[in-house]
Amino acid sequence: MSNHIQIVASSGSSDAYKILHVKGPLNIHTIFDFQTALRAETSPTLIIDFAEVPFIDSTGLGALVGANLAAQKANRKLAFAAMNPQVKALLDMTHVSQFFTAYPTIKEAETAVS
Repeated sequence: MSNHIQIVASSGSSDAYKILHVKGPLNIHTIFDFQTALRAETSPTLIIDFAEVPFIDSTGLGALVGANLAAQKANRKLAFAAMNPQVKALLDMTHVSQFFTAYPTIKEAETAVS
């Protein structure tokens, strides 16, 4: 399992939001880079692309909950997109999926937040 994560920000099809493309596992070794990237984004709406995130551990799960709470407090929208079945199952099993808005694809997330 890799202990590295890459996070690349890109503009969405509208200037109203940004997309963070995450590549690598979200775990105890990568969580600080993830949190730093989230804090650096100031867009009122942020879509996080999980298409290349193979695994999330409990630390990563906590970071997602924290990100969601921070977005709510800042009156920002946060959407998750393209989670693989294992990651989606973790969110469902732990019942935290009820706190997130997750979409099967980036395109669907873009449509929903536009």
